[in-house]
Amino acid sequence: MTTEREASSGAVTGAPAALLRAEGLAVFAAALVAYAALGASWWLFAALILAPDLSMLGYLAGPRAGALVYNTGHTYVGPALLGALAYGFSAPLAAALALIWTAHIGLDRLLGYGLKYSAGFGHTHLGRLGRS
Repeated sequence: MTTEREASSGAVTGAPAALLRAEGLAVFAAALVAYAALGASWWLFAALILAPDLSMLGYLAGPRAGALVYNTGHTYVGPALLGALAYGFSAPLAAALALIWTAHIGLDRLLGYGLKYSAGFGHTHLGRLGRS
C-alpha cells in the first residue's frame, strides 16, 4: 500500500513502478538483440556499457547540476538521435554506440536507477536509492 509520504515524494510506486522496471528489462533485451543483429564487437559493448555513468561527474558541481547532467545522459533522447544519425549516414559504429547507450539506460531502469531530482543523487523518479 502506498503511503501519503511516498505518494508525495515524486516517485512512482506500486504497479506503475513495477511496469517501469519491466519496461527497462524489455528495452535492455531489445537493445541486446539489436546489438547482436548488428554484429558489432562484444568487447566494445563490455568496454562502454558503463560509460553513460560518467555523467555522475556532474554532481561535482552540486546536486542541481548533477541531476541535469545525469538525466541528460540517461534519457532515451540521446541514443535515439544517435541511432537516427547512424541510420541516415549508414554508420554502424554510431549504431553500436546508440544501442550500448540504450541498453545501459534500460538496465538502469530495471535496477531502479531512475532519473534524478535535484534533492540529491538518491532521489529518483523510481524511488529513493539506498537507506531511508
